[in-house]
Amino acid sequence: MSQEQNATDGEALLVLADGTTFEGEAAGWWDPDATTPATGEVVFNTALTGYQEVLTDPSYAGQIICFTYPHIGNYGIAAADNESRRAFCRGLIVRDLPPRPSSWRAEMSIHDFLAEQRLAALSGIDTRRLTRHIREAGSMPAAFGPLRRFDEATLKEAAQTEPGTVGVDLASVVTTAQPYTVGGGPRRVVAYDFGIKRTILRHLATFARVEVVPAATPAEAVLERKPDGVFLSNGPGDPAAVGYAATEIQKLLGRVPVFGICLGHQLMGTALGARTYKLPFGHHGGNHPVRRIASGTVEITSQNHNYALAEGSIEEADITHVNLNDGVVEGISCRAIPAFSVQYHPEAGPGPHDASYLFQEFERIMGA
Repeated sequence: MSQEQNATDGEALLVLADGTTFEGEAAGWWDPDATTPATGEVVFNTALTGYQEVLTDPSYAGQIICFTYPHIGNYGIAAADNESRRAFCRGLIVRDLPPRPSSWRAEMSIHDFLAEQRLAALSGIDTRRLTRHIREAGSMPAAFGPLRRFDEATLKEAAQTEPGTVGVDLASVVTTAQPYTVGGGPRRVVAYDFGIKRTILRHLATFARVEVVPAATPAEAVLERKPDGVFLSNGPGDPAAVGYAATEIQKLLGRVPVFGICLGHQLMGTALGARTYKLPFGHHGGNHPVRRIASGTVEITSQNHNYALAEGSIEEADITHVNLNDGVVEGISCRAIPAFSVQYHPEAGPGPHDASYLFQEFERIMGA
């Protein structure tokens, strides 16, 4: 999509559910027949690079992503960097979208990518002001669209009627419809797909034959596959809305080694009796410091989540990692059975690789 095509929708407006407005320019893809604006829960991401991986991370389903870094799209798009089959987020907000990419790897511009993904965007926004507002008021639903098609009152109404992510089962939206297999390593792993990223599968495939199964797969069907271990993937939304998965995980714990990441961490905690809660504005970015309690070392981590496990509610596991920014529980390990999980993303994609050792730890407990 060219700049000229983006410019045809002209001035646009972002309206938050609390009535706060932000002026910008319509960009990306807009359905010419749409009668409603783009809506979703606005969150901010602090990553400087990796915008393609962020946009194609299924964990952003139901959300509008605001990048704090001002220039998004500089190095274009390469298909190999997609983290899933498509973008599940609701929209993109940036300060500036460069007109053309500058990278030998680029196969298309971000404008073409947004058109291909049918993803609405908003540029020219004061993203620093928006980020400060979300930090103070918390993440909230919003609506945006071209002013020539939607006036402020319409956008405000759409924002206030947008349900957000609380109580919404988004894992069922992003999960695979049918099982599939990747890798050919000596171990056998069954991976629950709550919104699994391809980089995670690449890590697992280095030591295992991985069968990816839908989010609602019964525990009995998993055990019938005789796995050496079960992986619980990342995913979007409220873990309390995915109770069916926690019920099945409870049946697996103690019968097979288990490793969970992100939503998988929250669901494993839920299966152990822990409570979950929604963070004010979540953790989204590639530079969050986490302390590994056993060694005292600090890992710089990639994070993307809006919910967390409540400290003090985890009776059957020890806390292994803690976020140094706000004290949020970032990892747990069961005392009596081979099962552990982390809230952050050790696979990165994008982000630092400080925590990649956790995949080797999963391989180790499968062989113990």
